[in-house]
Amino acid sequence: MTMGAEMMAAGLVGGIGVLCGAVLGIASRYFAVSEDPRIETLANLLPGANCGACGLAGCSDYARAIVAQGAALNMCKPGGRETALKLGKVMGVEVAVQEREVAIILCGGGDAEASRRFLYNGIADCAAAALLGGGDKTCRFGCLGLGSCARVCPAGAIEILPGRLAVVHPGLCIGCGLCVKACPRNLIRLVPESRSLHVLCSSHDKGAAVRKYCKAGCIGCGICAKLAPETIRIDANLAVVDYARPLENDAIAGKCPQHTIVCRPGGAGVPAGAAAARAG
Repeated sequence: MTMGAEMMAAGLVGGIGVLCGAVLGIASRYFAVSEDPRIETLANLLPGANCGACGLAGCSDYARAIVAQGAALNMCKPGGRETALKLGKVMGVEVAVQEREVAIILCGGGDAEASRRFLYNGIADCAAAALLGGGDKTCRFGCLGLGSCARVCPAGAIEILPGRLAVVHPGLCIGCGLCVKACPRNLIRLVPESRSLHVLCSSHDKGAAVRKYCKAGCIGCGICAKLAPETIRIDANLAVVDYARPLENDAIAGKCPQHTIVCRPGGAGVPAGAAAARAG
């Protein structure tokens, strides 16, 4: 191929490139879909945690869902009441806001309180450990303490204590619920921040069995249920708190023979484990 032919080919390719660029530029101008400016405004008001607690991939998707699909304005748990009110102001509607929720781990049995059946030396993951004979903990309901919940927490609100017990720092918790989904034993709940009574146990074994493997486990004695029948019930050997009802007797915690019950307001530092409860 001669030099002239090469230059002609190069010019032809360049010309085609310029033509394609011009066509694309014109098309983008005439076929562009304008986005509602409220979407960007709403996205800027959201906390940017992209935690997925609203059920969508991130804050931008939630903002689009509000504008395009009429999604509820109170679905952002990290943003809470203040963010919901700001979103409502932009959209021109009143918002029914709920009380902030924080996570609590319903187990107080670390290595100092609860026994283990064998030494687990596998993957540091609670779900993986649970597949091996149900986990190394004697209590088949207890916290395995391998940090699956802590690793998914976008706020760094969960700590694994040296005794392999997960605890939540409520002041850091954004209530996204990712830890709830991550726990293979369903030990974690989101509770209203103002609720102060917590039974740090999830075992449904009979009291005699619980005493053998955990010093901090609920034995289903029923003392708490008698003192606060409107707030606590015994369900299959386990004291269960009804968080929808306010606590009327704050002396319950001191009556629990196993020290399984703690009574502290969520915003002031709900202890998410027996070790934290006793330290206070």
